[in-house]
Amino acid sequence: MPLRLGAVSYLNSRPLVFGLDRLHDQFDVRFDVPSRCATLLHENTVDLGLIPSIEYLHDPDYRIVPGVAIASDGPVASVTLFSRRQASEIRTVALDTSSRTSVALLKILCARWFDIRPTFVPMSPDLSGMLATCDAALVIGDNALFAGDESAGLERIDLGEEWIGMTGLPFVYAFWAGRAGVVRPGDAAALRRARDEGLSSIPAIATQSFPGEPARAAIAGRYLRDNIKYDLGEREEAGLRRFYELALETGLVEKSPTIGFYSED
Repeated sequence: MPLRLGAVSYLNSRPLVFGLDRLHDQFDVRFDVPSRCATLLHENTVDLGLIPSIEYLHDPDYRIVPGVAIASDGPVASVTLFSRRQASEIRTVALDTSSRTSVALLKILCARWFDIRPTFVPMSPDLSGMLATCDAALVIGDNALFAGDESAGLERIDLGEEWIGMTGLPFVYAFWAGRAGVVRPGDAAALRRARDEGLSSIPAIATQSFPGEPARAAIAGRYLRDNIKYDLGEREEAGLRRFYELALETGLVEKSPTIGFYSED
């Protein structure tokens, strides 16, 4: 049976899944928002999910596919706090809850970097509606990347940039994970090959994602090439461990996990 994959439907995941639809005998791929990908994995509806990194804490039996992630090592452009005030003056924040990792990252930055204790209000990701109620709004994914006229005049706080300012380390937003024993010989290597093929095909991915919209395709291409990193190496692992440590210290999680990887064989 093909390995059931739950992938993220955002632009930044497309280099990771490029060409997987051709491997019908090996993978069966479905697409959802990050939080839904995690739920499907927790429910055993998929075998391997491209899950937000905070969701790794759900099950001590989870393992990570080595070498592959969605990360940033500087500005990320798609995880943004839009604000009507300076960071130090924010008192209320509307949260796009599509990714629990981005929410946890923001709460850590508020507590440890911005030194504020705002009230957080979960809301649907509509920037105008969010800011009609709150001082600031966390928006993620394509909604943040392509925020246009509605973001004019707002403070635009890039959480990837703020994280590296605080820690000096990359931030890992998501990775392929599943339960021990699920990944078969060759599956991890195939996922890395798909990543490599996707990275060499970024112009095509950008154009296919926004057909007939050259301006948006150009933004998408720069974003995938310059903002998002797709490796999970030593520095990314260090950033991931630091994220879990700070989530524990901030009271967002009850324990910091031991990070385990699938075997390369």
